[in-house]
Amino acid sequence: MAAKMTGPELMDFLETVFPQVKDDFEIEEVTDMRVRVRMKIAERHLRPGGTVSGPSMFALADCAVYMAVLAMIGPEALAVTTNCSMDFMRKPAARTDLIAECRLLKLGRVLAVGDVLIYSEGGEAPVARASMTYSVPPR
Repeated sequence: MAAKMTGPELMDFLETVFPQVKDDFEIEEVTDMRVRVRMKIAERHLRPGGTVSGPSMFALADCAVYMAVLAMIGPEALAVTTNCSMDFMRKPAARTDLIAECRLLKLGRVLAVGDVLIYSEGGEAPVARASMTYSVPPR
C-alpha cells in the first residue's frame, strides 16, 4: 500500500485541524507505513532540570502515529488513539529537538497499530518507545 499524503500535505492538514500544535512538529520524511517527525523543543516542553517532559514525548509519539495513519488512509481528522503503552528509557538531551521514527505494524479496516522510537537529535540510543493503537474511521 502506497502513502496517499506527502509530508507537506500532512503539515497543511495538521495546521488546519490542530492549529494549537502546528509550531511544535515538522514532518521530515514519509514513506509507505513510516514517518519521521521532529518536535521542535521550546521552553514549554521542559520539566525541572531542563529535560523534555514525559507529556511532550507522549505528544510526539501520538502525533507520529496519527501522521503515519493519515499518510496511508488520507486526510481523516477523526482517527483517534485507543491505546498507548510508553517506556521512558533514558533522559533526553537538554533543550535538544526530539525525533520520532514511526512505523505502522498493522493498518486494518478498523485499527492501526504503530511502534515509535524517540531519539534526542544526534543521539544513537532511543530515549523513549511507544506502542499505540488507533481507531480508523469507516472509509
